[in-house]
This record gives sequence, C-alpha cells and structure tokens, in this order.
Amino acid sequence: MKYRKLGANGPQISEIGLGCMSLSGFFGPTDETTSQNCLAAAVDIGIDFLDIADIYGMGKSEEIVGRFLGGQSRGLKIATKCGIDVGPPRKFNNSEPYIRNALRGSFKRLGIDYVDVYYIHRREADRPIEEVAETMGKLIKEGKIGGWGLSEVGPTSIRRANAVTPLCAVQNEYSLWTRLPEVGVLQTCEALDITFVPFSPVGRGIFAQNYPVLSELDPKDFRHAIPRFQEPNYSDNCHMIDGFKAFCADKGWKVPAAALAWILHQNDTMVPIPATRYASHVEEWAQATEISFTDDDRAEIDRLLPIGFAYGDRYNDALWNGPEKYA
Repeated sequence: MKYRKLGANGPQISEIGLGCMSLSGFFGPTDETTSQNCLAAAVDIGIDFLDIADIYGMGKSEEIVGRFLGGQSRGLKIATKCGIDVGPPRKFNNSEPYIRNALRGSFKRLGIDYVDVYYIHRREADRPIEEVAETMGKLIKEGKIGGWGLSEVGPTSIRRANAVTPLCAVQNEYSLWTRLPEVGVLQTCEALDITFVPFSPVGRGIFAQNYPVLSELDPKDFRHAIPRFQEPNYSDNCHMIDGFKAFCADKGWKVPAAALAWILHQNDTMVPIPATRYASHVEEWAQATEISFTDDDRAEIDRLLPIGFAYGDRYNDALWNGPEKYA
C-alpha cells in the first residue's frame, strides 16, 4: 500500500480507505463475523483509513468498528460524520449543540475520544457555512478532532468554509460513471490543498468483478432506490461497461482495482473509499496501487466510458434532498 497526505497538515494515510457503510446492512444483511473479517482484511493489505457515519445503521457501523478497535486507535485513522437528523421528518442540522452531541455519541460507539476527520455529512442550507466552520475549528482546538471535512458540496461552499477553518477533506461521489466533481470541486480542492475523498468509487458495485444481480438484491438494499440500478437503465449501463470489463480482462486487471486505479491516477490528492462487507472484495482492491496506465490505456478507457455515459441519475428525487447542485 502507498500513502498520501491528509490535507495540508494532516497525517499520511493509505491511498485507499475503507468505507464502512456496508457493515451496517445498507447493501444487504451482514453479520458481526463477516464485518470483522472485512475490517481485518483491509488492515492486512495496508488500509489504515476507515470512513464511517453516525447514521450508518443508526450507529451500528460505528459500534462494529469500535469493537474492532477495542478501545484504541491501533494506528488507524478514523473519519466519521454527522449532520443528518433522521427525524422524522428527515432534516439536516449543523448547529453547534447538535454537532457536539453527535460527536459524543460517535466517541461512545467507537470507544475512543478522538477522530482524525469529522465531516458535515450534509450541509444545512439555511445556516451560514462560516458558522459551521467556526464550530469545527473549536473542536480542533479542543483536541477532539484532527481536522474537518464536508460531504456532497460544491466549490463555493468549500472556499467559504476553508477561509474560516481550513478543511482537510471533501467527500463527494466520484467514479468512472459519476464525473461531476471534475466541474470545479477537484480543481478547488487541489488549489486549497484539501484531500478529495471519492465515495462509491466502484459505482456502488457496478464496477465490481461481477455485476450485481438485481433479482438477488435484498429488498432493503439501498440500490433499489437508485435510477441507475432500475430497468431499463441497468441493462443499458451493464452493456456500456461490458467493454471496459473485457479491456481489464485482457490486461490481467481486476475490474474494481482498475476502477480505483483510474481515480488514483487523476492526481495525487485523492483517497477513494470503496465500501464492502466482504473480505474477498477488499483483496481485489489491492492490485489498484500497482496498476499503471499508458496514454493508450487512458484513451481506450475514455473511448469505452465517455464522460456522462451512465443511464439514469445517481439519486432519486427524495435522496437529492441534501447534496448541493452547483453545475
């Protein structure tokens, strides 16, 4: 595993992290043994950056990671998030009392008293981002968090927040079929020395070694609500990606490893956080750090998967409540 800097002044972290959303059942049921084996496999290949959120399983993912940690950091860098109040009704809360209370809850579930990155999971639109940045600055000064980040935001929010309390990370969806961050976010993060953390970098499983079988997905699987995974969009998307999978096979690359390598080669400030609950998937990612693309490889990937190729949106109308639309 290779390493990259977290923000301008943060620690070195593995250039691939582990997204822990799947540990709580968002993509189908799991169990404690499977989840713990997944975490152990990640550590075994050199991953030392774990990304969680307080709403993943309503705290379940944090509890699972907490049991893995056993009350100590074990040399791992931990990121978690707050800001989504599930209600009902579902809303966003970035007030200082809410943030502080959420952090206390995360500490209790994780069994630690410090996290390396604390994200605002969704921005509360009516609250000035400068106020939120001030709150996060206080937590940094108090030694409770190493740095802070924003998720699903646009360039203007990044610049405004960073001017008050410098950000160490911004986390938006980014992959071969989700390219919106290229319209300003990537450039802003690079200019301000902010680590960009792509979530869903293997497209919620579409760039797994084998396509998810829709009929076999658990009824509660998060992907049922995503237009890209609904027919006829899904079949059209698989047809588009077939050529990329064949290209990877010819090169001797695992498909998810190639998808991650594509992100790593965009620039040296990105740290993707693929999510899974299976150790076998983690092992497939290890090749990503060893893949090198030639100019011809890049051109072929661009030909096979041109910008904007995906059929269907990445969220349904209800889930679009929260992410900033900036372009």
